[in-house]
Amino acid sequence: MSPTPARFHDPGATRADFTSSILVRCPRCERIAHVERRPRTPPGADGGVPSRPRLVCRSCGLCRDDGRPLRSSRHPTACSCPALWLRADTRHGELWAYNLPHLDLIRRFVAAGLRERAPWYDHGRKMTLVARLPAWIKSAKNRDEVLRSVDRLRATVIAPG
Repeated sequence: MSPTPARFHDPGATRADFTSSILVRCPRCERIAHVERRPRTPPGADGGVPSRPRLVCRSCGLCRDDGRPLRSSRHPTACSCPALWLRADTRHGELWAYNLPHLDLIRRFVAAGLRERAPWYDHGRKMTLVARLPAWIKSAKNRDEVLRSVDRLRATVIAPG
């Protein structure tokens, strides 16, 4: 891992920035798979119909369209996709991430000693993804536990087999 950053500046990312590819548990083989959410088709092509999420598992070869669009919700279990792969229970609550870039953003935020963000009126968003993190993740006294959980989650994706 890279050295702990001393400063974190909120990039202003929202949930939509990380939901194009979500790491999930394959319903067939229980290994890692991902749900791709492609952008909406242009209005002239198919009448502007939103494309359906597609589940792809490279371990067992499962590839299927879910048939339902992902619902918008604050909690990841409310979407129509299978269980998230990057999910860990801690004594303070559940830590989850959609994919590795999302997990990396959480890690950089938690590891930083100084956390900065632009005022909401500079970018037009009052609540970015970092601002929506639970208070127990933001708390400095839980930093070591959260970083251990993040590193364990990252190891489940990067580890072979």
